[in-house]
Amino acid sequence: MIREKIRELIENSCKNLLPNKKIKIDIAKTSQKEHGDYTANVRGLSLSEYEKIINDVKKYSDFKKYFSNVNFIKPVFINFFLSENYLQNNVMEILKQKERFGELKIGKNKKIQVEFISANPTGPLTVGNARGGPFGDVLANVFKKAGFKTEKAFYINNYGMQILTLGHSVLKDQEAQYKGDYIDDLHKKIKGKNPYKVGEKAAEIIIKDIKKTVKNLKIDFDEWFSEKKLHSSGKVDEVIEVLNRKGLTYEKEGALWFKAMKFGDNRDRVLIKKDKEGTYLAGDIAYHKYKFEEKKFDKVINIWGADHYGDVAGLKAGAEALGHKGKLDIILLQFVTLLEKGERLKMSKRKGIYVTMDELLKEVGSDIVRFFFLEKSADTHLNFDLSLAKEKSSKNPVYYVQYAYARICSILKKLKIKNAKLKIKSENLKPLTHSSELDLVKQLIRLPEVVEDTAKDYQVQRLPQYATDLAIAFHQFYRDCRVISEDKELTKARLSLIMATKIVLKNTLDLMGISAPEKM
Repeated sequence: MIREKIRELIENSCKNLLPNKKIKIDIAKTSQKEHGDYTANVRGLSLSEYEKIINDVKKYSDFKKYFSNVNFIKPVFINFFLSENYLQNNVMEILKQKERFGELKIGKNKKIQVEFISANPTGPLTVGNARGGPFGDVLANVFKKAGFKTEKAFYINNYGMQILTLGHSVLKDQEAQYKGDYIDDLHKKIKGKNPYKVGEKAAEIIIKDIKKTVKNLKIDFDEWFSEKKLHSSGKVDEVIEVLNRKGLTYEKEGALWFKAMKFGDNRDRVLIKKDKEGTYLAGDIAYHKYKFEEKKFDKVINIWGADHYGDVAGLKAGAEALGHKGKLDIILLQFVTLLEKGERLKMSKRKGIYVTMDELLKEVGSDIVRFFFLEKSADTHLNFDLSLAKEKSSKNPVYYVQYAYARICSILKKLKIKNAKLKIKSENLKPLTHSSELDLVKQLIRLPEVVEDTAKDYQVQRLPQYATDLAIAFHQFYRDCRVISEDKELTKARLSLIMATKIVLKNTLDLMGISAPEKM
């Protein structure tokens, strides 16, 4: 990637001219054309040293291969301008790599698990508890693209108090809490008097429905892990014994406590309550022992709702107590509000309590849901604009991006051109010199950077933003540059460019789990 080449050039110059100087280099894409394409901030250099480095960088043969110019803007920015030749060559590279474009090796085949949704099987998936679906699915896709061995997991919370409460609700007795049409349906289907057994039967039915919803959301989990089996297998008892042997537990007020404060938590946590029932934390620690020690994951990422904030420190302390410090990351997702014409939506058919994901999918489809759910960072409240989601115009970002892909397909279909039939050589791309052509290529080559950055910081909102930026660049190119002209060489070059754009758009949409329609 070009950022690594910039880093390499600056580091080589510093080693050559300032061998004892300690520096730190930050590289970013510029937002203004006059400041080049990429800018580097080298912390630790004086003004005169900056000028020396710039003059030295220009001397390297690699500089001329990749860049047309470099300049310095005081106080600390070195701006690099990509060369036309480099950009033209990248079109060729995309055409060669096809669906592999954007793949990286930074994961080094390390095993990583992303656990997401994991909603209690006490009701259908709602818009709120399913936000983690697209987020986790796409994050896992990015990890795979970056070279990790990736697994997607759903933890089925089918044990304990929530199952008992579900049973009471299905029986409609005095301890019932859950309400809705689905409870009425379960009440008719399930016979029995034991509330826990009734709850277990109800949870099995609900999980089947959740699996259908997940499939409609275009998510394919590698593992559905049962909390019930976790307890019946003895794994929870086993982890309690491990913590006991390590001297990390103590008894107080009839309960067994975990010394969580020893690992940075702000309080110790209960593992076994007075009634001898295990807490959620006991089960969670046991589950993560299984993840790290039986499944051998190098990294585990859990995606939870923001209402689980108070559980984060305890589980991280538990993972560290088992010897897995730094291997567990937990992402908290803020809440979702549905809006229509600027007003909070009350479209639930289930007593006004919530909106199910099935209802939303029926309204707008999985492509819209996934794209809109991905647009905001995890720590930002998500307002889902249903009116915009239903728009079939350029106002709708999903329509706008997919239309770019469909437009390319239409052009190629009219000319009856397939990838294999258009033989391209690097010299055929020399006519690509128009600013809109070059701006489009600059967007195309960003995909590997988006994959790398997202794999490092989990900010999946980069992908829909990148897809939109790429579509904007393509539509601008299409307005400014006639693809088919009397100039055969220019036509061939521009056809190559739109074929490369088609590849990158498809790869990006695939990462987001969104379709790439050839007609619209």
